[in-house]
Amino acid sequence: MKFKISWPTGIVIALLAFIIFILSFVYKATFVPQYDHHLVSDDYYKDELNYQQEIDKLNKAAALKEDITLTKVAEGLLIKFPSEFDAEKITGIISFQRPSNDKIDFQLPIKLTTSNYLIADKNLVAGRWNVKIEWTINGAPYLFKEKLMY
Repeated sequence: MKFKISWPTGIVIALLAFIIFILSFVYKATFVPQYDHHLVSDDYYKDELNYQQEIDKLNKAAALKEDITLTKVAEGLLIKFPSEFDAEKITGIISFQRPSNDKIDFQLPIKLTTSNYLIADKNLVAGRWNVKIEWTINGAPYLFKEKLMY
């Protein structure tokens, strides 16, 4: 007994298989949490309007004699601020953003007694982080950004 499919039936089967294939991707992208698609920022357009100010802060920080350095040490992540400033007068925020999981993002206020700031190892999960340090000294705002593999 031979099983024979006519060409119109073959076309219908191929189209149905293709439709099922596409719908499976739509289902995964919509309902499966593993394929969550979210924006980096909820206020994307509002952030875009302030982008020139961010560029100015980055350029101001790049013009400094000494740049901020991030170093992985046994206790965690050591952030060294430029020594040309009085460390006690530096204020601001350090933001850690995880591109793969926004639920573990966090921010820390900057309060220094020396030019070094240590972030404990327990706060950082291994992987890629976007580090954004916004600080102000003597009324002048600065910004430092770096992608970090921890």
